[in-house]
Amino acid sequence: MTFRQKFAIKFAKFVAKLCLKMGRQGVTWAGLIARKIEPNILKVLSDQVREKVYIVCGTNGKTTTNNMLCTTLQSQGKKVLCNRTGSNMLNGVVSAFVLATNDDCQLDCDYACIEIDEASTRRVLPTLKPDYMVLTNIFRDQLDRYGEIDITIDILSKSIKMAPNMTLVINGDDPLSLFLAKKSGNKFITYGISEKVFDADENSEIREGRFCEMCGTKMHYNYYHYSQLGDYECPHCGFKRPEIDYPATNIECGDHLAFTVQGMNIHAKYKGFYNIYNILAVYAVASHSGVDMRGFQSMLDNFNPENGRIEHFNIKGTIVELNLAKNPAGFNQNINAVMADTKDKDVIILINDRDQDGNDVSWLWDVDFDRFKDKSIKSITVSGIRCQDMRLRLKYVDIPSTLEPNIETAIRNKIENGTKNLYVLVNYTGLYSTRNILKRMEGEK
Repeated sequence: MTFRQKFAIKFAKFVAKLCLKMGRQGVTWAGLIARKIEPNILKVLSDQVREKVYIVCGTNGKTTTNNMLCTTLQSQGKKVLCNRTGSNMLNGVVSAFVLATNDDCQLDCDYACIEIDEASTRRVLPTLKPDYMVLTNIFRDQLDRYGEIDITIDILSKSIKMAPNMTLVINGDDPLSLFLAKKSGNKFITYGISEKVFDADENSEIREGRFCEMCGTKMHYNYYHYSQLGDYECPHCGFKRPEIDYPATNIECGDHLAFTVQGMNIHAKYKGFYNIYNILAVYAVASHSGVDMRGFQSMLDNFNPENGRIEHFNIKGTIVELNLAKNPAGFNQNINAVMADTKDKDVIILINDRDQDGNDVSWLWDVDFDRFKDKSIKSITVSGIRCQDMRLRLKYVDIPSTLEPNIETAIRNKIENGTKNLYVLVNYTGLYSTRNILKRMEGEK
């Protein structure tokens, strides 16, 4: 390693420590500084990974899936580099490698598990050259950042072609992911849920992929799971859900999750049907890449999503669940998880419009908030920079809400005067600050 490369690493780590002392996260700063000093630093460090490099991409579920994959590999006694905090753009990825080095500026790791933002794949993949890419799903996300969904597909398509030896692990229930995999020319394997789970196939949920990407014809669905995910077939060109390599059956969801894959009965203690896909994605990529799966259930029993994803807090006798909800598909699945709890509950919704959230919050009108009319919802509080927009959205479906722009005040009000069962749903920039508030409140006497 050259003097310049070592200096880039040491100085970046120094800045990261300084930021932490000043109360700032400092992760992306470290990556930015390292790249400014040594533009080739990501390649230098990624070449030191002894075995495989995995990346996780997709609109929803990246952080949970990536962290679960990392934990699976660590349970095998492997040393794993991972950007667990969810800093998934170029500077965050570089930081994960830089901050994992030892005092000699060398990496000591068997695997790397890296979550990557879709728009950043075109800057990361040419250098990183991963062995596997897990693609969780493709939904419409921030309109002012990604535009319509075809733009996201185009970005990913061009990026994947820069890593022709990379194997794709895709959600076969998503026609958009399947189209992208077929178009790429890369080897790919599929996972999916191979039975009808819900009775209601038609609802008001936006289905971005219902028209065939091959020929434009409206596709026929034997059943939906949610959004455009399900068992699909184009009646014109024959494009259809493939034979799934890792199919989940015997699905149970509600206050817990359970399913069977390859003869293994898997269960998890948290809610949210979408988490079956996250678990299944990890099982598929780990199994296909040769990981011994006999300890998978034990790993899952001890896995804590953390980082604000279905994270629980106990504050003065109130159970608080914090979760990220940043686009229509994700928010609708959060609503499903909340409504799976039949007990009386309070809900706080925080909506910001900072750059990382997307300044356009019109996506709120594509979320099925009318489901919150249920009698078990005792109160809804709206918070954050765009709390007025959220309040207006609820008003249009005749749901009353309380306005409290300050999230800490909103939480404290419900701790003191609520049902003792509180759900806090936040979009991206509200996640870490809200988590820090809840951690601090949990520690108060």
